[in-house]
Amino acid sequence: MNTALTTEPSTDELCCEPSGRPVLSAVDAQDKARILKALSDPNRLRLLSIVKAGDTGGSCVCDLTEPLDLGQPTVSHHLKILVDAGLLEREKRGTWAYYSLVPGALETASASLLAL
Repeated sequence: MNTALTTEPSTDELCCEPSGRPVLSAVDAQDKARILKALSDPNRLRLLSIVKAGDTGGSCVCDLTEPLDLGQPTVSHHLKILVDAGLLEREKRGTWAYYSLVPGALETASASLLAL
């Protein structure tokens, strides 16, 4: 009887050893995916660039429509996605909304990608 031809491993054998390196949890993956989805649109990248280049008092939504050649409802939609992703913060001043970068948000997003 030749047991060397057995193709089924026993239940006690593992095909490989786990690496022991930390892996991304499901919650962390969802958080990172939300940020990546927000950054995956060219208009949203341009909005971030415009807001970042603006003064520290924030950029009014009324000043963000012209550079993108988009309507106010579309720009507001993109801004909402960036706010929900934690990249921008919104401040209401009268009838207008002003947007500014969340301090450290871009650096945190970059570092979390590098940590993968």
